[in-house]
Amino acid sequence: MTIPRVLRTGSFRLAALYALLFGLSTGLLFGIVYWIATDSLREQLRLSLDSELAALQEVAGGSGGLAPEIARRIASNGAQPFYYALQDAGGRQIAGDLPKLPEEPGLQRLVLPEALTERDRPGAPDEPETVLLVLARRLDDGRLLSVALDTFRMTEAQEAIVRAFAWAAAAGLMLALLGGVLLSQGFLRRIDELNRAIRVIMGGHLSERIQTGGSGDELEELGRNLNEMLDRLEASMEGLKQVSNDIAHDLRTPLSRLKQRLEAVQQEETASREDYEAAVSDALEQANTALATFSALLRIAQIESGSRRANFAELDLSALLDQLAMTYAPVAEDLDRSLAARIEPGIGLRGDRELLTQLFVNLIENALRHTPAGTRIELALARDGTDLLAEVSDDGPGIPAAEREKVFRRFYRLETSRSTPGSGLGLSLVGAVAALHGIEITVGDNRPGLKVVLRFPEAGAP
Repeated sequence: MTIPRVLRTGSFRLAALYALLFGLSTGLLFGIVYWIATDSLREQLRLSLDSELAALQEVAGGSGGLAPEIARRIASNGAQPFYYALQDAGGRQIAGDLPKLPEEPGLQRLVLPEALTERDRPGAPDEPETVLLVLARRLDDGRLLSVALDTFRMTEAQEAIVRAFAWAAAAGLMLALLGGVLLSQGFLRRIDELNRAIRVIMGGHLSERIQTGGSGDELEELGRNLNEMLDRLEASMEGLKQVSNDIAHDLRTPLSRLKQRLEAVQQEETASREDYEAAVSDALEQANTALATFSALLRIAQIESGSRRANFAELDLSALLDQLAMTYAPVAEDLDRSLAARIEPGIGLRGDRELLTQLFVNLIENALRHTPAGTRIELALARDGTDLLAEVSDDGPGIPAAEREKVFRRFYRLETSRSTPGSGLGLSLVGAVAALHGIEITVGDNRPGLKVVLRFPEAGAP
């Protein structure tokens, strides 16, 4: 037999488990209440018997006869009558109507194999047997005086408690199972919607998103996380597509030029040795350019994979930037530019020294390459509360505001930079290294010129 799907869901099983726990707790509560109520009712019967017996003992100690008093009380019994018995020292009954005589004093339970009549038990149900609670005491003259009460009232209370808990347990179980079914149906609807969206996405529609209703539960959080993952996946796929197009576009020209150059030399009948050497030299230069591009792409991919985090170590960033400033200051001077440094000492952090060096080298060389003669470039590092800020700025032509968010794309180059050497991957590598180290990087206006601000997550001692 196939179990309905709604009964196989985790939510229904959880509801069934809660129903079972509710049933167990109800059973435990029933046992406690039943025991306390039974003990209380039994104690009330004992107190009634004790009070009645004490009253009869006072009569026995007085001038009146005990047997006539017992007969009078039997005749005037109310809705729940007492049963009496007076026995002599030999156990022979002298007076009373107790159907079964006790054999010794004390509180005891007598079971009669037959039911008392309705006349003897007014309002009591017909039952196959009768249970009496008897209290017997020995009088000073050796006689045994007994007083008894029918326990059917206590039995009725016990049965009422059992019925109440049975109905409560049944109602609670039914409500729990009904709630489990309703909860499971709602859960299945949301899971089906989730599976539908995933199937659409698996079909290649990466723009599909999982509907979230704002309930704030675990499935809502799962949907939001999946949507965020899909946003990143879609952006990665778009980036991959853009990279593929850019690679095809940027490598097609040098490879075509290389092919045309080699074919031209091959077809030229009067080509000299010098022509072949020039063609080979040009081919090597074009091949090196292509290989450098692929090497940069592989390096960026390696950085973005996060594998370089294994090389993180404590380093003195201030000393590193001081060294770069001293290295590139003569280079800038040779290019008719100036490089100034404003570096606060003693700033350290944890990172990959080689990659951070490459990051600042690319920023400095980018400023040297794309600014005119006479430009002033500045390299700065300072603490900003618990964070630290590094800046590479210049007073050159800068970058238009609309282009600043695009400069970290692979192969992206401004129109004004098309004539300068390069593959357009330098700032892409800067972005990858910054992401690896958790650095927030901002490209802004230096008024005039360009300012690249890097905010490191925390500053610590080297």
